[in-house]
Amino acid sequence: MEILKSPGETMTHSLFSNNFRQWTRETGHAFLILIFTIIISIFLGEFTFLRGWEAIYKGFLRFFRIILLLCLPLYLLLPIYSKLGSAVRKKDGVLLQMEEKQDLEIHPMKHWLFRPFQGIGIGLLFATKLLGFLQIVTGSTAKVSLFVPQGQFQPERFFISTGVTVFISLLLSALWTLDDMGIRYFSQKNHEIKMIGKYMGTFMPVLFGFYGILSLIGEYPKTEALIYLFQIIVILYPPFAVFSIIHAHFVQRKAENLLKRLFGEKRSTPHEDE
Repeated sequence: MEILKSPGETMTHSLFSNNFRQWTRETGHAFLILIFTIIISIFLGEFTFLRGWEAIYKGFLRFFRIILLLCLPLYLLLPIYSKLGSAVRKKDGVLLQMEEKQDLEIHPMKHWLFRPFQGIGIGLLFATKLLGFLQIVTGSTAKVSLFVPQGQFQPERFFISTGVTVFISLLLSALWTLDDMGIRYFSQKNHEIKMIGKYMGTFMPVLFGFYGILSLIGEYPKTEALIYLFQIIVILYPPFAVFSIIHAHFVQRKAENLLKRLFGEKRSTPHEDE
């Protein structure tokens, strides 16, 4: 006997299937890399600072912990943009403008490759610069894996890595949002228009990333630095790749609210005639 589904159940099932296929298409590669590194760690050991069968649960736990610390600060974007808009509106001779066409779509090159490596590079920068401080606090020699547990719980390492991850999330999400929404900085004094979203959201993270990699190479022998770099990339790429996708969907849903916070509640449209 065939059981008929109600229109509501059919619609819900169809919506869930479409969302599942969309998220699988957009983030599936990150989970494949995560699973691959866990399998390699089981058989080779210490590939991602984990060994044996503990790599299964510790690998997934580490992944979801980083994802949580990266994504929760997204909800602070609204108050941050309120403060930013208020500060700019109080400044004489300065206006914020927005391009007619926003780029809120997900592009594989940008969201799968470019932005995840921006996050990894900035993470390396902060990790290498905080190693000296961490050595002083803990009294031991710290490795470059600042964001990776070292087999025993260290409160100093935990709080520092948590704070750095949250800060990186806020920095990247604020700059990426400016880039995606095409925010421009217009000076009435010299009639100069600057694409602050493109410059700050693209070039600044790239410069920070390159500086982080160079700092790592400068701190360690070249061969050891390259090994650490590869290990950190395969560990951090999956969470940062998923974070870039989640950020894109967050901006798509909150775009109107973000514009209201940035340009003011009474503003009818964010576009300005040039």
